[in-house]
Amino acid sequence: MIDNCADDWRIAMTWQRIVQISGELLICALHPIPGEYYFLWTTKLANKNGDIGSKWVPYDVTLSLPMFLRLYLICRVMLLHSKLFTDASSRSIGALNRINFNTRFVLKTLMTICPGTVLLVFMVSLWIIASWTLRQCERFHDEEHANLLNAMWLIAITFLSVGFGDIVPNTYCGRGIAVSTGMMGAGCTALLVAVVSRKLELTRAEKHVHNFMMDTQLTKRLKNAAANVLRETWLIYKHTRLVKRVNPGRVRTHQRKFLLAIYALRKVKMDQRKLMDNANTITDMAKTQNTVYEIVSDMSTRQDAVETRLEGLEDRLVGLEEKLGALQGQLELLPEELTRCLAQHAERMEQRRNFLHPDTAVAMAASAGGGGGGGGGGGAVSSGTSLGVTGSGSASAAHHPLASLSNSPLLPHSRSVPSAPSTISLHPWPVSPVLPPVSSRTPHLVPETGRHHGLSHSATVNTTTTSQSATRLTSQAGMGGLGNSQGSDTSAHS
Repeated sequence: MIDNCADDWRIAMTWQRIVQISGELLICALHPIPGEYYFLWTTKLANKNGDIGSKWVPYDVTLSLPMFLRLYLICRVMLLHSKLFTDASSRSIGALNRINFNTRFVLKTLMTICPGTVLLVFMVSLWIIASWTLRQCERFHDEEHANLLNAMWLIAITFLSVGFGDIVPNTYCGRGIAVSTGMMGAGCTALLVAVVSRKLELTRAEKHVHNFMMDTQLTKRLKNAAANVLRETWLIYKHTRLVKRVNPGRVRTHQRKFLLAIYALRKVKMDQRKLMDNANTITDMAKTQNTVYEIVSDMSTRQDAVETRLEGLEDRLVGLEEKLGALQGQLELLPEELTRCLAQHAERMEQRRNFLHPDTAVAMAASAGGGGGGGGGGGAVSSGTSLGVTGSGSASAAHHPLASLSNSPLLPHSRSVPSAPSTISLHPWPVSPVLPPVSSRTPHLVPETGRHHGLSHSATVNTTTTSQSATRLTSQAGMGGLGNSQGSDTSAHS
């Protein structure tokens, strides 16, 4: 009730506890009553030829015998005054391991700590109590049992299961005590044998030393037996092969010794096998314990390593998540950055073209502004058919997307438009019989200055020189048209 913190005592009451409390109250209530009261006790006397005897016996005898049942209180006192029960740490450990600190547990611990003392106290107490109760039951009917020493003799020979038969109990009370004494004697004898055998058993260290000594001796015996076998084998060979005359008696003697040596060798090997089997029981326990400890340690180490790796992996995942977030932000800014870079590149290319070729820029602006008027003026100045064709060609080239390169005389080696050699080319390229034209191999090496200069020069010739022949004007117009086409292509590519 105290352990369960119950407020009402009736909550903790069960039928088992009610019966237990009732039995304890009944045992404690039995005691001799005041006054002298007698009853007639009739029994058959075995020591007097089976005669029937009746005696007046006081009630105190029958009421005093059950009082020895109160000896159970000794066990309760041992429990309450035990160091295991009063120690808080011991009780805590027992509660964690689900062990109840009761009388049985205390008796087990005492039998483990001091088994000889416990058995000695128990047997002496039983001997004295049984002798007194037997005397109380038998002293009114037989004078021999009136002596306490005779009763102790009867209890001793009954306890040791000897039973000489010189003194026997007469009453049923005495016989019951004798039977109980015999049963307790058998149990105490078994406990005594177990305790003695445990005391005589070797410890683990002593077993290791004993096994080592026996192994050493058996090894020596094995070597001696093997040497005897070899010796007898040599003697048999000597007396049968290396002598002129064979002595059969000596050969049989050595053969007999040879067989005895073989038997001794086999016996030593069998003894070694038995010793190893006995030693394995001890060594296996130690090896198993060491193996289990190593496995547990290895598992603990691997668990720590796995935890460390998981922590490192978690840190890496966090870093990767941060990098992915930064990369996503950069990808969102990439279109704007590409647009800005392309705009800057186009602006730089425009500035570079205007810086390197200002005349071309002016001519392109002029052609874009007054392309139609220039075409009409060219037709008026020309006096022949070829000049009219040239003027119309220049006008159409000004409106074509590749018109910016139509007047360049610097590309005489074109794949698609063959042309005559130009005398006004500033940078003539040599003709190679193996390589393709320069304009198709390295268009970026063709100088733009010549192309724009040819464009301006063609425009000047078309406007100022009217006295040249129609053939030369037609040739220059063709070269200018080719230059304008290539220049326009290059400008578009840029």
